[in-house]
Amino acid sequence: MLSKDKLARINELAKKSKTTGLTKEEAKEQSALRAEYLQTFRSSMLNTLKGVTIVDPLGNDVTPKKLIQEKDRKKLH
Repeated sequence: MLSKDKLARINELAKKSKTTGLTKEEAKEQSALRAEYLQTFRSSMLNTLKGVTIVDPLGNDVTPKKLIQEKDRKKLH
């Protein structure tokens, strides 16, 4: 998870970009922070999905094969 300081900085830069604009350095920083945030978010979402099992109304496991393979990989590590 991203630190509170980094999240605060992302929000600070977003507000500044809407009001006064960003310098080139600030725009680069914002881009790097956003990329780090997205990477962290995607990783967290993937870990959440690895714990999901999909069951149809009849009680049959209909979890997609790709998700099952990811779960198996997680168990091996």
